[in-house]
Amino acid sequence: MNHAKFFAAVASSLFGGRLTQPQVDGINALLAASASLPAAQVAYVLATAYHETAETMQPIAEYGRGKGRAYGKPGRNGGQIPYGRGFVQTTWDANYERTDKELGLGGALVKNYNLLLTDTNMAAQAAVRGMVEGWYTGRKLANYFGARNDPVNARRIINGTDKAQVIAGYWSLIYKALLDAADDAA
Repeated sequence: MNHAKFFAAVASSLFGGRLTQPQVDGINALLAASASLPAAQVAYVLATAYHETAETMQPIAEYGRGKGRAYGKPGRNGGQIPYGRGFVQTTWDANYERTDKELGLGGALVKNYNLLLTDTNMAAQAAVRGMVEGWYTGRKLANYFGARNDPVNARRIINGTDKAQVIAGYWSLIYKALLDAADDAA
């Protein structure tokens, strides 16, 4: 892939013409974690992260930190509040526990949910593997991208159909940028 061409395209189409270094770093972490995936799936990972991180492309804490939601109260792992963190806003104690187990973290994430905020590579692995393997809702990237692409219904991988059309629009721009950059590998 021609990275310069890809970054120029997404900077222009999604980031007002300019990417910050943290945005580049976050995109690179997600690209590395999704390197074995087809372009349509990579584009959906990036589109989801773009939406869920409020365009920062860095792992962030959920706005409001779960206040007023069932998961906004101290949970079973040291009283940590399992509000959304990371590139895809991992919530609930069970999802932190599963992420810890699946990534082979030996309890480190269970002891400190904030690792999904401070370790960009861990957060990228969690986002990508969670979407590939269906950790969050049982639905996987392969359910929506393959013989045909369905970026609208792919939102069900993370969060029902909330903002599905908006994220599908981001996907279209990112997918085009990936395809154009792949055609001009340098």
